[in-house]
Amino acid sequence: MDRDVEASGPGTVAPLFAGLCDDAALFPPGNAAVPDAVPAHLAHRRAWFAPLVGPFLVGADKVGEVGAAAEEPLDVVLVVRGGPGALAGALAEAHRWPVLRLVAVELGPDAKGTTAEAAARGRAALERELPHGVAGVLELRRGHGGADTAPHAAPHAALDAALDTVAGSPYRAKYRTGGLEPAAFPGVPELAAFVTGCSRRGLPFKCTAGLHHAVRHTDPATGFTHHGFLNILAATGAAASGEGLTTVSGLLGSHSGEELAKAVVDLTPEQVARTRALFTAYGTCSIAEPLGDLTALGLIEAPRA
Repeated sequence: MDRDVEASGPGTVAPLFAGLCDDAALFPPGNAAVPDAVPAHLAHRRAWFAPLVGPFLVGADKVGEVGAAAEEPLDVVLVVRGGPGALAGALAEAHRWPVLRLVAVELGPDAKGTTAEAAARGRAALERELPHGVAGVLELRRGHGGADTAPHAAPHAALDAALDTVAGSPYRAKYRTGGLEPAAFPGVPELAAFVTGCSRRGLPFKCTAGLHHAVRHTDPATGFTHHGFLNILAATGAAASGEGLTTVSGLLGSHSGEELAKAVVDLTPEQVARTRALFTAYGTCSIAEPLGDLTALGLIEAPRA
């Protein structure tokens, strides 16, 4: 599907969308084969829409396969979902492949204790293991029950505690916004709490999973309601401008592409800079889908035939 959009010639990608789409072609639900995904990514980086495309995401289990397939230097983000205990081994494997230029590490949480305790262990592991000049991203475990449950606790107390743990560090937060089952999709109130919480703390973040399209929608095949990456951009812009939960939640819950497009078009250059300083990127298993959505909404100008 992505090869259908490999056009050449002039086109325009606005600063609001620069580097927004990290290439997660190897991850579900796309699950592209490495021999297909690596050359496709390199083609994206040479295409007219290259400014939209971020680095190539590589799971710790695919490093060797990607390193063997890369015929030219490849900027990669190493995704270590196994938690702090898996970090050292994954980094050692990545260093075996000089063709892979490691630009960031995304570290998943372990399953022990509270979300804040898991974040603290992840932060300590990055401080201990992360190579100089490589960015760090800490995925927050979504807290539901177990060690995060406390009588009479505030609705998002576990999330706030985890954000406090990451705030003040050099690392970004990462939040999972979808998956292969309904529970993997946070509701609007939870995602709004995350976005506003990051904004209040000046904590950059990225999102991953489920953001297949620009606008919030219900997948007819699964019945799952997916968040839209444009919803998150608009909501982040509102939060960065001082708007509260009501406005942020309204934008996250909107199913109107026109409303969301207007919200982001109306952002000033300063607001765009603040928005993208917060919401830095999201992982997508298809570059064609966000490109097509943004072009259809008139937010990216494709080359004329």
